[in-house]
Amino acid sequence: MEHTVSFQIAETGKSATAKVPTGSLLVEALHEAGVEIGQPCGGQGRCGRCIVQVTEGNIRRRSALRLSVEDIADGYALACQSVIEGDLLVFVPPQEKIARRMTSDRVATEVKVPENYDFRWSQRIRRVNLSLNPPNMDDQTDDLARLQTALRTQANIGQTDCSLALLRRIGVILREAEWQVTAILDMASGDSDAPARLIDLRPGPTDEDTPLWAAAIDIGTTTVTFWLVDLVTGQVKMQIAEYNSQIARGEDVVSRIVYASKEGGGEEMQSRVVDTINSLAETACKRLKISAPEVIKAALVGNSTMIHLLLGVPAASIRLSPFITAVNHPPLITAREIGLRINPEATVDCLPGVASYVGADITAGVLSSGVDLSDNITLFLDVGTNGEMVLGNRDWLVTCACSAGPAFEGAGVVDGMRAMEGAIEEVWINGETFEPSYRVIGGGKPRGICGSGLISLLAEAFLTGVLDKAGNVNTSLKTRRVRESEHGGEYVVAWGAETEDGDDIVISRVDVDNLLRAKAAIYAGYTVLADQVGVSLADVHKMLIGGSFGKYINVEKAVQIGLLPDMPWERFEFLGNTAVRGAYYALLDWQARDRVAEIARRMTYIELSADNTFYDAFMSAMFLPHTDMSKFPTVEAALRKT
Repeated sequence: MEHTVSFQIAETGKSATAKVPTGSLLVEALHEAGVEIGQPCGGQGRCGRCIVQVTEGNIRRRSALRLSVEDIADGYALACQSVIEGDLLVFVPPQEKIARRMTSDRVATEVKVPENYDFRWSQRIRRVNLSLNPPNMDDQTDDLARLQTALRTQANIGQTDCSLALLRRIGVILREAEWQVTAILDMASGDSDAPARLIDLRPGPTDEDTPLWAAAIDIGTTTVTFWLVDLVTGQVKMQIAEYNSQIARGEDVVSRIVYASKEGGGEEMQSRVVDTINSLAETACKRLKISAPEVIKAALVGNSTMIHLLLGVPAASIRLSPFITAVNHPPLITAREIGLRINPEATVDCLPGVASYVGADITAGVLSSGVDLSDNITLFLDVGTNGEMVLGNRDWLVTCACSAGPAFEGAGVVDGMRAMEGAIEEVWINGETFEPSYRVIGGGKPRGICGSGLISLLAEAFLTGVLDKAGNVNTSLKTRRVRESEHGGEYVVAWGAETEDGDDIVISRVDVDNLLRAKAAIYAGYTVLADQVGVSLADVHKMLIGGSFGKYINVEKAVQIGLLPDMPWERFEFLGNTAVRGAYYALLDWQARDRVAEIARRMTYIELSADNTFYDAFMSAMFLPHTDMSKFPTVEAALRKT
């Protein structure tokens, strides 16, 4: 039996309608009607972001999590947990907006071309000018064979393969160009006896210094980063980034796997990330006044879940014991196969990963940071929605991963937000008056607190006594900044009169718990990793921190909350987005590409959930900065001074 569901959409003031069968979920009706609604938890009913109000008709709630008795009485429901059993009229409140994140923010960096880069020897992409003899009555060789002969005699390229789509265009291109063409080929195997693959055939000869375009792409859980590269010079000509639109269906990888496992979910997740990449490619190419089909190669990195979802490969086994991927070393594919709107024949190289939770973003990070070439013991840490870490040197590499959650990216914190304009990025608290001061990205009124601000706030609140070691808010302090709320004690960072939306910006006990879990998971991860191989953190010569998040945190504050170990500051080095940089190196140089494959083969993966060691370390780290203060002597000294 079909039912009519009508939606009144607050943001647009418009209406939409869907007809769906009995038993459908409200969220399915929203999708059918073309109404966008966020599902950061992947439709598991945990986040409460898909709340709507049923104003006419009745639904059956499978879960009322995050809904009060009053909410239910007023018709509020979670769209992902509400079953349709009749006709409905539904009000859709305004949705949280994710501001576009393009080159204008703090993503762009200067990139040096690797020393000794030479397009002629470093690349397996070849570009050759050809002059073909036109056919005549005495020479009736077919077009493809004529092209292959020219490649063999003029460029010493043996057998050449060609796709059917390109084959259909060859004859037209040759004749319109009057048999003077430029061929672009991929010699991907590096074996002179193996066939080359024709990527493109362009009319007329090409000067050797004319740019040849390629892309290095990092598919992050939160952000997709796109570097447009001239392969001839090796220079990065455009850097651009955008939030991964999969966020609307899950803020962490597990939520996305859950959503992708639903009917049609995998196709939607694949489409969303491809659309994000295509949008970036289009924008980057427009800014450089080139067309997207001129991009003939792409190297991609991402965690294992992101790569699976990009390729449309089922990812369900990643979250289920024994946590096995479908593939760690994906084969080379073409852009056409996954719908990338660059050159359809462009070689798309997804770099290799190691395990379910240590993907190509980490092997690329090791490549770009040089951990695998170091004589000294080095700890590489990538802080994001997941915390991945690698310990080792040129002789050995071990790795593990832990689920940090998105708290340090603003999710799971009531007034948390991503690092964009309006975010409080650093906080200071006066130890006598408990009055805060803060710095806002962009300098305007604050809208929330981003990850670096949350770390700073936790540290300041702990050192000044606003928070105790367990993360409780001291509501007995003589300041109106601390107060009781429905979430327990909370501290007011900014009064409503100071903020953009007029609401107080606070941090509550619940927020602190989420942040403590995130920092405890990361700390426990690298300490357990070191213990497993018998290495003391005191033996670590360098701690390299990758990811855009790590680039902006204050080392002192991160140590004070127990996120980073208490070691001399000069041992810390913040590298920014090591994943996209590693993709760039692999894009440029076939030897670097071979090296990242060797890195993946060399890494020994340690599964933290295999015993209770990680759990014990995690519970010990669920305090500020830790249950064992001897591990944090500088913090202990700072507390004595306050």
